[in-house]
Amino acid sequence: MSAVVSGWSGRVDLPEGPATRRWHQWVREPVAGAAPGVAVLGFASDEGVRRNGGRVGAAEGPAALRAMLSSLPLLDDTPLYDAGTVDVVDGDLEGAQQRYAEKLSALLDAGHLPVGLGGGHEIAFATYQGLARHLGERRPRVAIVNIDAHFDLRRQDRGSSGTPFLQAIEHAAAHGLPLDYCVYGISASANTRVLFDTAAELGVHYVRDDELGLLDLPARIAELQAKLANVDVIYQTICLDALPHAMAPGVSAPSARGVPLEVVEPLLDAIAATGKVKVLDVAELSPPFDRDRVTARVAARLIHRATHAIGRAAGN
Repeated sequence: MSAVVSGWSGRVDLPEGPATRRWHQWVREPVAGAAPGVAVLGFASDEGVRRNGGRVGAAEGPAALRAMLSSLPLLDDTPLYDAGTVDVVDGDLEGAQQRYAEKLSALLDAGHLPVGLGGGHEIAFATYQGLARHLGERRPRVAIVNIDAHFDLRRQDRGSSGTPFLQAIEHAAAHGLPLDYCVYGISASANTRVLFDTAAELGVHYVRDDELGLLDLPARIAELQAKLANVDVIYQTICLDALPHAMAPGVSAPSARGVPLEVVEPLLDAIAATGKVKVLDVAELSPPFDRDRVTARVAARLIHRATHAIGRAAGN
């Protein structure tokens, strides 16, 4: 059975059947009334990185991620959909974020688990807006859990890849939506003092990269589980620049240290196990800088693992 969505292709193992299927053989376009499943949604944006003074290239991220996800094996029979890609046109980041939010909200309304494929981390404010739109007048307690070397709490004249979580916090406060922001992987050498001060002022919970060794992991997971026990909905976001440079060279701002997969994966597993993750995205894949497509491979692995763990926790 061939793929029916463009951008997906890969190896086919014989005999073809449920036990040999890969993502490219299973992905379909979402239609009204389709069974709930995992729905990828691309955000092809460099504009936020450009505004933030970073090296551009992340607009090519969604296509590279689809290519790398294509040949990953299916671990269960959860439906898999491709909801397309939102592009930034003529530098209109805000317009693209609104269009993305509308698409993501519709996917949530249909019962799907949206998986955002970035693109710069400006995808995060678009994702948050889509989640807030979906929640409507409901006011559950929301947690944004970010794996990232940066706070992305900059105060700037307009939105960028450095502002999305401050934008989300301010929007939530203005609309009476309880919101917690937790960041794992913060680099002391990649955030100015004003960003640490802003995090303290806003009550942000963060853990530095040098506090996330393997020996620290059990205590960190227990601490995170305690924090998430009091929330209703989780938005999980992963900035690939949180990983070590050797593992993620293809990002706007490579890390001098980073948090290894041996730590990131158990963190993601623990978050997924809460059964509260409603949306996931991966940001900052920049294919022009991705030697041997290493970063794309790691990103695809994280999506593959996280979506399966989230589905398992939800009983799918």
